[in-house]
Amino acid sequence: MTFNLYLQKALALLVSIFALPALAVDEPMGAFQVEVRASGLNYPWALAELPDGRLLVTEKTGALKLIDQQGQVTKVSGVPDVFVKGQGGLMDLVLHPQYASNGWLYISYAHGNAEANHLRVMRARLQEGRLTESQILFTAMPAKATPVHYGARMAFLGDGSLVIASGDGFDYREQAQNPASHLGKLIRLNDDGSVPSDNPVFSDGADGLYSLGHRNPQGLAWDPIRKRLFANEHGPAGGDEINQIVAGKNYGWPVITQGKDYSGANISPFRDYPGMQHLLVDWTPSVAPSSLVVYRGQMFPELTGDLLSTTLVSHDVRRVVLQQGVVVRQDALFSAIAGRLRDIHIGAQGQLYLLSDGENGKVLEIRR
Repeated sequence: MTFNLYLQKALALLVSIFALPALAVDEPMGAFQVEVRASGLNYPWALAELPDGRLLVTEKTGALKLIDQQGQVTKVSGVPDVFVKGQGGLMDLVLHPQYASNGWLYISYAHGNAEANHLRVMRARLQEGRLTESQILFTAMPAKATPVHYGARMAFLGDGSLVIASGDGFDYREQAQNPASHLGKLIRLNDDGSVPSDNPVFSDGADGLYSLGHRNPQGLAWDPIRKRLFANEHGPAGGDEINQIVAGKNYGWPVITQGKDYSGANISPFRDYPGMQHLLVDWTPSVAPSSLVVYRGQMFPELTGDLLSTTLVSHDVRRVVLQQGVVVRQDALFSAIAGRLRDIHIGAQGQLYLLSDGENGKVLEIRR
């Protein structure tokens, strides 16, 4: 499939999302309330809750928005120059585990131009509505000439190190198996951007490599109870995955996949291969997973320990129930909301925040 046809297919999946009143819904997890915390956002991509209850939201189109408790939206200044095209733009946002004391927030974004662009990660502090003390921590190498498959999700592990998902760039899928390239990898750094001394060692490996063989990881979630890192990623036509990540392992792309090329042709004859990890969850046909959390909160105790993944195509949150590391059940949650869902975040009280995708994106707060 040509790149233009790829974009046409992606655009064909866009769904208009209309204003939602507060409503009560009964689903497999029981009754809950949905309220619109904010609306009018331009392709919101990621959300973080500040200690004072305000929300920060990135917009793929390059803006960072601050939302107060009354839903008032203001624009944060000091955001870096962002390459906005295709899937590229301002993307993930996470707070340092000690944010309350050190004030560091981390942002991933596309940097460069159409001929040479990269996934980049920076950190900064938020002071009086402006990003200050900005520091660039990571730039994926080599440069690529496609505005897609950045990955871009981030998660802090229990030891305070930061894992960054880097996509394969779509036209560069073979690079996912090349240790010298950051494309199609998970990267682990210290919180200041340095490389941890206990990272796995790859022969001729690029700085920071943690795992390889990924296509377009769109969700990263650290579970402090299981002490496990989980990742979801887009397959091609089918073959969307959730994987349990182990340092130094190879997750197979494009040697093994459950999906096919968009043309219908086989990408690989292999679904398993020696030395490559088997997936935890396969979604074929594709649901287009877009973010991932492990629920650890008090408001919805029935979800404790479950994996929750937003989707762009299925218009729901996929709940994956694990028992002793084995998937025993899946549910489709929040389908009554109707629309593409880009991000999920667990609030301080255990409530769930969802970002609806689109030109009139919304922050939806789900609580009891």
